Amino acid sequence: MLQTERPELLSLVSSCIGRRTLGIAALAFLVFSGLSAVFAADSATQVTLSVAKVGPREVEALTQRSVVRDYKFAWANLGLALQSNSIGPINGLFVGPASAWLSDAVQSQQQSGLSSRYSHQIHKLDAVFYAPEGDVIELHDTAEYDFEILDGSKIIHTEHATVRYVVLMTPGADRWVIRQLQSVPQF
Repeated sequence: MLQTERPELLSLVSSCIGRRTLGIAALAFLVFSGLSAVFAADSATQVTLSVAKVGPREVEALTQRSVVRDYKFAWANLGLALQSNSIGPINGLFVGPASAWLSDAVQSQQQSGLSSRYSHQIHKLDAVFYAPEGDVIELHDTAEYDFEILDGSKIIHTEHATVRYVVLMTPGADRWVIRQLQSVPQF
């Protein structure tokens, strides 16, 4: 305990220490509550993968986990990009034609003053082709999600959609990336 002959100084020091501790606690709460919102948005995207129909090569367990992780992350960030009208959240998750499509979609939204939001995403992936060299995997995604179009903060359109995508993913330096994302009427 701090000893002093001036009790008012002790009271002032104790008060400052209490405020500082309270300030640090408040800052930590804000930081971690913001992080939980980011992770909550990410956890809303559900992805499952079936490798029952894949060929000519089997998909290794580590590759399965990596594809699911990276596909989930890509869709969560695709949603952030379209909601914020910025390709910043994409950060190399989409390449080639998929990247061009996404850039065009963001630019179109920016020009119209609209944004869009995906929520309650459920993606059921079927791996149908895995190259012998392991350099490309073709997936069929039956995606179910809620889609909203916003004008500022006002929702002007909402729908529940089931969409089928043919997806090509290739390994990048540290993750699998989406090279092709094409909606199709059926598989």
